[in-house]
Order: sequence, then C-alpha cells, then structure tokens
Amino acid sequence: MANHFDLTDLQLIVNIGDASSLTRGAEKSHLSLPAASNRVKNLEDHFGTRLFHRNSQGVTLTPSGEAFLRHARLVLRQIDHLRGDIHEYARGIKGQVRMVANTTAMTEFMPAVLSRYLASHPDVTVELRERLSYLVIKAVSDGSADIGIVAGRPAASELEYLPYREDRLVLVTPNEHALASLKEVAFANTLSYEYVGLSEWSAIHAFLIQAADNLGHPFRFRVEVGSFEAVCRMIEANVGIGVVPERAAQRYAQRLNIKLVRLSDDWAERKLHICVRQLDQLPGFARELVNMLIADAELM
Repeated sequence: MANHFDLTDLQLIVNIGDASSLTRGAEKSHLSLPAASNRVKNLEDHFGTRLFHRNSQGVTLTPSGEAFLRHARLVLRQIDHLRGDIHEYARGIKGQVRMVANTTAMTEFMPAVLSRYLASHPDVTVELRERLSYLVIKAVSDGSADIGIVAGRPAASELEYLPYREDRLVLVTPNEHALASLKEVAFANTLSYEYVGLSEWSAIHAFLIQAADNLGHPFRFRVEVGSFEAVCRMIEANVGIGVVPERAAQRYAQRLNIKLVRLSDDWAERKLHICVRQLDQLPGFARELVNMLIADAELM
C-alpha cells in the first residue's frame, strides 16, 4: 500500500474528475491506463475510502472524491502561484490568471482592461470564462479560478470581496411598443411579450429564465443572438423586447430607434464585486490585474 502521494496523483484525480473518465484522465496525465488505475487504487487504499464510482458510462466522484478534487485543485493552483512568483524574480513576470465573470463584466468592462493588462504583461495569459454568479463563487472557492466578478455578495465566508462597479439591467423596447411610454415596469408585466436575448451560453440568458421561473411563468426567447448590439437591433426591428445592461443599452440607443424602460425589480440593480480566496496569496501579476480592474472602475 502506498504511504504517500505526489503531484502526479493530484493532477490525475483532477483530470479524471474533469473528464468523468479514467481513460481520458490517464491520457491527459500522460499515463497508461494500468498505471493510472494503480495510482487511484493506491490512493483509495491509503485513505481507506473510494474516490470514484465506476460504471459503464465512465466514473463519477464519491463525496470523498469531491473533497479530494477540491483540495487537489487548490494545491495545484498554489504550485502554479509558486512558479509564477519565482518566475517574476528569475525571468520577469510569467504565468496564467484564470478568471470567471458574469455577462455584463465580460462584455462591458473586461475588454478594455484586459487589452491594457496583456500589453503590459506579455508573458502572462488570461483564461476568462463567463458564468452565473453562483458558479463564479464555486469556481473561486474550489480553486479552479483565481479571480471572479459577481453580482451582489453571495455568502461565502472563505472569500474576500472587493467593491467593483454598479450595474443596472433595463428593459429595451421598440419605439412604438406598448411598454415604450412607461418610465418603469415590473419584469412580471413584460412576460406576455416576445423576447429577444443572448444565446444560451450567456449567463444573463439563464438568469432571466430563472427570474421568470421564480414568478411561475414559462419563458423562452423568440430569437437568440450573439451580442447586446444584435439584441438591440432585433428589438429595433420589432422582433421583440429584451433585458440589457443599462450601459450597453444607452450606447446603442444613441443610434437605434429603441426605448429604455426602468425595471422595478430589486434584482435589476446590481452591485458587482471582485472575489478572490486571499488577495495577498495571489501571484504578483494576478494582484496587478485586480488593481487595474479597481482603478479602471474608479475612473467611471
């Protein structure tokens, strides 16, 4: 029975868990299937518990496996941070930052900051993924992301939150729409109309479907497109109405025949936060990105 485990074991469990497959996890770890199987067995023997359930479809994590995966990710990220910090001293800044953010941050706030950051950090790569806020919290908590941007401040005692920006969602209608003359409307009173929205890959898509579901109202988009500009152009063409971040809607309203109507729902006004596990434990180049995000927000 093995009396220890190493970084290869940690990475193997992460790869198997991500792929839900022992075979694909072994391949990604550059191990033969028998070698990978033996490492998993040794780990299970060492801890006295099963890490995976095997079935004809592949493998699924047991509760023990979920715990091991969570800690393995954190350890591997710390190793990456160690390498990053050493690279800063040895060869200049080099490393990777993994970020997750909601739709508004992704489309409205991140592009300009990332452009400046990457230009000043040529040896750093940024992996940026769009997620709903609760999934952002999960990713930062379990170590699969370094930095998150969320709406609100969801309960997660192990995370640090830094105030970032304020964001409001508004209803956008064609100029002659029945709702266009209103100054304010409840989301519930818009659900009898056809909607235009972003494609299902976007976080705001799932957010609006959930908001309608909370009201007990079935909801679907008549048309789904790939950007807020496309949403507003479809609305101008009388295809439907939509919910868009106010900043984007105001920009497109300057050249499109659309109206903006305030939503009275509490969730329409959102305070965005940057969240991290421990800011002072991030590599220097990742902390610099956080600082640039906050500085950019303060200019607005």
